[in-house]
Parts: sequence; C-alpha cells; structure tokens
Amino acid sequence: MTFDVEINGRVRTVSVERAAQGGYRVTIDGRPHAVDAARVGTLGLSLLLDRAGISRDVQIAPAGRNGELLIRIDGRTIAATLNGNRSGRGAADAGGHAHGEQSVVAPMPGRVVRVLVERGETVAARQGIVVVEAMKMENELRAPRAGRVKDVVVGAGDPVEAGRVLVVIE
Repeated sequence: MTFDVEINGRVRTVSVERAAQGGYRVTIDGRPHAVDAARVGTLGLSLLLDRAGISRDVQIAPAGRNGELLIRIDGRTIAATLNGNRSGRGAADAGGHAHGEQSVVAPMPGRVVRVLVERGETVAARQGIVVVEAMKMENELRAPRAGRVKDVVVGAGDPVEAGRVLVVIE
C-alpha cells in the first residue's frame, strides 16, 4: 500500500509492504527500510528500525477530516495529512502518475460510515471514495490517482483495522 504523507508542507511518498521474513519493508521517497512493528494500546505502535536497532514508540490519532493526523514520536507531536489535498508542484508529482493497482487502506482502526464508489466506477484523483469513523471523527479517504474501481472490499458499518484494504483502484 502506498500513501502520500504531507508533513510541514513537504509531501513524502510512503510505501508499506509485508516482508517475507516478517516485519515490514517501508519505502520513504524511494529509500527502503526494514521495520518491525507491534501495536501498543489503541493508538500506539512500537517500531524497531533497521538503523542500528533504533526503537521508537509512536502514537497516531486522527486530527480532523480528510486524513489529518497527529503523530507523537519522541515526545514531539507532528501534524500530518495522509493522502490529503495539496496544490502546486507537489500535487502534480505525487501519486497521480502511479501505475498498476493501488489500494486505499484504513489509516487506523475504525468503522466504515459510507462507501462513496461502486465496483467498475471511474474515479478522479483525490475523489472521495470511503468515509471511516475513528475516535468519533469522520475521515474521508480519497483515490490516490484516477482510474477504475477494481474492488470494494468493505461496506457501511464494517469495523476495520489499521492497514485493511478498503478499495482497490486500477
């Protein structure tokens, strides 16, 4: 699964895939990292990074609509937008030209409130496709690029875990 994450006005492309030997392969702006992750409580993650076994405790919470998040790491809180609205050159370069299937996933545990697309429907980049409620806040998740909806995996009312595939765009 691939995300565009905006932090302090800078957009980074983050791809997360399960590694064959366990853990995850996380690629940030083309640079791969091996990461072991374990859930700690409802919002927390314990991450073990590939660089000399560095361990980080991270908490992620929704901060509003449209994929806005608050990320707490090393005692600092950082605002981020997951696949959020952008303008300017960064918007043109980030994600819109990706090829192949792209999955839209739940950024955190929650419940599907509405599914805004159907299988076979053509969608535009940044079009709202599913609304997920997490911590009593609704988050509209958007298409990472223009394409056709290959699969809708969830329905209204379904509970979802972080990382669960909701919709596949081809």
